[in-house]
Amino acid sequence: MAEHDYAPQSPYATGLAGRCPRCGEGRLFKGFLTLAPRCEVCGLDLAFADAGDGPAVFVTLFAGFIVLGGALWLELAYEPPFWVHFVIFAPLTLIVCLGVLRPLKGLLVALQYSNKAEQGRLEG
Repeated sequence: MAEHDYAPQSPYATGLAGRCPRCGEGRLFKGFLTLAPRCEVCGLDLAFADAGDGPAVFVTLFAGFIVLGGALWLELAYEPPFWVHFVIFAPLTLIVCLGVLRPLKGLLVALQYSNKAEQGRLEG
């Protein structure tokens, strides 16, 4: 089937779910963050996909806001010892970062597909 034979998919729904941006059914990832070479349902070649450092930047900003905001609130409200911060916020940092990284990478790849984004080239 050609690309135009597929119904348009929401890049937000497919990306956050880790599904193929063209058909919405195949898996986008073959590992935790490793993209599959192609969709096993529609055959879309995913070689175009390059999210780069984008997901890591967004995760850092999001996790920093949540985790550091929580740590600041806890410190100002209760003034606990340092080990309490470590016990609470070290695992929370891992949970937030790892929980958000894959959906954000999927979202950026799906947006890249739907917007037909590619590297800029100089006209010569």
